[in-house]
Amino acid sequence: MVTPVMNPVEPRGGQITRGLLTMAGIGMWERFSFYGTQVVLLYYLYFSADQGGLGLQPAEAVAIVGTYGALVYCFTIAGAWLSDRILGPERTVFVSAVGIMLGHLALAALPGTAGLMVGLGLLVMGTGGTISNMPSSVGLLYDTDDHRRDAGFMLFYMGLNVGALGGPLLTGLLRKEQGFHVAFGAAAVGMAIGLVVYTLGRRNLSPEGRRVPNPLAAGNAVPRLLAVAALAALVVLALASDRLTPSNLPDVTAIAIALISAAVFATMLRSPKTTAPERRQVTGLIPLYLAGAVFFALYQQQFTVVQVYVASRVDLELGGITLAPEFFNSVVPAFVIVLAPLFARWWTKQGTRQPSAPAKFLVALIGISAAFFCFLPLAGREGATISPLAILGILFLFTVAELFIAPVQLAVATRLAPAHHQTQTVGLMFLSIALGSSLGGIAGKSYSPTAETEYFLTVGLAALACAAVFALSIPWIRRTIADDDPR
Repeated sequence: MVTPVMNPVEPRGGQITRGLLTMAGIGMWERFSFYGTQVVLLYYLYFSADQGGLGLQPAEAVAIVGTYGALVYCFTIAGAWLSDRILGPERTVFVSAVGIMLGHLALAALPGTAGLMVGLGLLVMGTGGTISNMPSSVGLLYDTDDHRRDAGFMLFYMGLNVGALGGPLLTGLLRKEQGFHVAFGAAAVGMAIGLVVYTLGRRNLSPEGRRVPNPLAAGNAVPRLLAVAALAALVVLALASDRLTPSNLPDVTAIAIALISAAVFATMLRSPKTTAPERRQVTGLIPLYLAGAVFFALYQQQFTVVQVYVASRVDLELGGITLAPEFFNSVVPAFVIVLAPLFARWWTKQGTRQPSAPAKFLVALIGISAAFFCFLPLAGREGATISPLAILGILFLFTVAELFIAPVQLAVATRLAPAHHQTQTVGLMFLSIALGSSLGGIAGKSYSPTAETEYFLTVGLAALACAAVFALSIPWIRRTIADDDPR
């Protein structure tokens, strides 16, 4: 049964499979870090001091975690610039993974606010650099017109979700048994293992990954690196200032991400190195970017609103076993691991008859809207009375919707990227996740157990309206990006 699944990703023999496994290995530990940290961080912020937490209000904790997720994806642009101008994708992944490891060590070893600021700062920069360059490295394994690319990304995405599955489970267990700081430090060991595996497997990656696509002129690298470091320091100082509060943090972050995204699009469109066909394709990416932001505004609430909902509204007893609330953050990755090979096989068999990328985006938007509507029959009940099976069903819809957009988003970005802005184009797709995370944090501030019906209905209807507008734009998108995509 393995061979038919792997056939779609072996156009040049076993090296591509080994290259995929190398990238999935480092990506697995990165997702272990990201998913595990988000869940533990939320509870660390709003659990009381006698439970080892900081005792913030749930709305404040939701806003901070949403902003953390947004900043991670926002820093994909810095990681993309570092790759495109100085290091290349392969070395940027390595350096960024080291940053993730150091961030977890800081969270584990430094107490209180200091550990939180230093640790999260390193995680934001390290994770942003890693996730922006892993897809580029995978994309370089394929020829531009290889229609098996979507299936390859689906299998890579399945590998990432192994880490996403294990992160919340292990960190949740360690948080319960050993405390928050041990839980924060668990991924440092995992990332060290991932770095060893990545180092041993780098020879299986495309040689193009060691090339800098658009290098700086001689003598400019050090000043530009110092500028990036200064920008990172300014972000950390801004987060530590009194002007930014949990209430306005998502709003400020959303505005900043929107401005950065517009600047990146403008840079690529105005660059003399961008050809006319490339410029047309970049224009076609704009509505896909916006659709992704809407989708992830709802999807990312599994780390915020849904987690608060689970901790306060769900009966955690199932079959005589008391579930930890962190368990539910491993549900979506588990579903992905099961479903991703089926989707990859289906799309491979369909070949050029499979749905176009914009059509897949539309299915995702409708699916995530339906998931939020499924909360409505559960609204208005008192106490922790919701069956965990109901939440499992809703998270299944989250997963199906995700598989129609997340791996496809990466695949289409690597296919349509201008030659001199490869990683920055992938970074733009991650910026759509960043914008969505911020918008989800803004929306999440309105969530209240006393107004659940209004919240879930409003959010679901808003996403469905956006899906309708996006559907009208699909013919134009397909004409704009269809030069090398006959679907």
